[in-house]
Amino acid sequence: MAEIIGKVIYDINEVDEQIWNECANGTPKVFNPFVDHRFLHALELSASACNQTGWQPFHILLEEDSKIVGAMPLYLKSHSRGEFVFDGGWAAAWERAGGSYYPKLQSSIPFTPATGSRLLTLPSKEQENRHKHLLQAAIQVAQKIKVSSLHVTFLPELESQVAKECGLLERLDTQYHWRNEGYSHFDDFLQNLSSKKRKNLRRERRDALSNGISIEWITGADFREHHWDAFYEFYTDTGYRKWGTPYLTREFFSEVSAKMPDQTLLIMAKRNERYIAGAINFIGGDTLFGRHWGCVEDHRFLHFEVCYYQAIDFAIEHNLTYVEAGAQGGHKFARGYMPRTTYSAHWIADASLRKAVAQFLEDESRYVQRDIDYLENHSPYRKDIDLSKFTLQSDTLS
Repeated sequence: MAEIIGKVIYDINEVDEQIWNECANGTPKVFNPFVDHRFLHALELSASACNQTGWQPFHILLEEDSKIVGAMPLYLKSHSRGEFVFDGGWAAAWERAGGSYYPKLQSSIPFTPATGSRLLTLPSKEQENRHKHLLQAAIQVAQKIKVSSLHVTFLPELESQVAKECGLLERLDTQYHWRNEGYSHFDDFLQNLSSKKRKNLRRERRDALSNGISIEWITGADFREHHWDAFYEFYTDTGYRKWGTPYLTREFFSEVSAKMPDQTLLIMAKRNERYIAGAINFIGGDTLFGRHWGCVEDHRFLHFEVCYYQAIDFAIEHNLTYVEAGAQGGHKFARGYMPRTTYSAHWIADASLRKAVAQFLEDESRYVQRDIDYLENHSPYRKDIDLSKFTLQSDTLS
């Protein structure tokens, strides 16, 4: 019988890139850039995810007979910022009761609300058992270091089911994603929308570029540092207004584009020979993931053009099936992005807090499902369109 051991590493570079990526690519059906060793290394090397920012790496490796067969991105957190699955109410309740909610353990991709595998394993008939071993190892670590909780966020539905079997509480939420139905042009997509929505989108695209604004797609070998200088100005302006402090350092953008140039895309808006707005995206096997946006000039509908419509254009041109445009944002729904359930799993050390959270999640899940049902009945698509083909199953994007 194989000897199974879980180990904690405190730097992604403690594990070989090829070995980590063999595990990362063993579970998903398609390539996900965020669980790639290069992406996680860029976060750590740039001091975006580190102890000083409240994201201390605590990654788990799973070994069978001294061979690495699994991995789990994990962080020791001293706050709940940059996660996009909000547990501030849980923290406040526990601290009012005299407990200490922080530190906690968080299995996620820092600052990245995108669904993807968190239980990375080599392809094997033992895959489900290895998933359980990874979760059990994470729980053992949480118990050993005496943290309040362990959270696994934006994991695929199948992994969420495994987490439930291991005793974690399931939490549901909603995002809005776009699906490519084999379109050859943006107008093909528009034809599936209701007449009113179609007219609104055409007007928004026209008005967004009406002030002499042009759009550039920058990826691969075309990246230059002046692109990142401009984008970082946009990003920090938005960060200071929304969060108080931007999460990512300037170095991160240079690192990730150097390590993953063909998986990184900047969509930049220019006016009078000057960049005025932009959005960073990451390219997966079948999905374009929109992440951060910012601007230094306000132009009506420019945000929609750069973040949503240009992303659709890129996905169509490059035969990508989905566009994930980040967390929240019901305004995406009116622009053809349909609701999709997202999953997270939560282990709570204290029995009384666990019971309260379980009741909250049971109530919350009913509201989430009700909202999804409502949206599907009020879709922006034509009434004669079969909406079942737009239903986004969790594991198709994992």
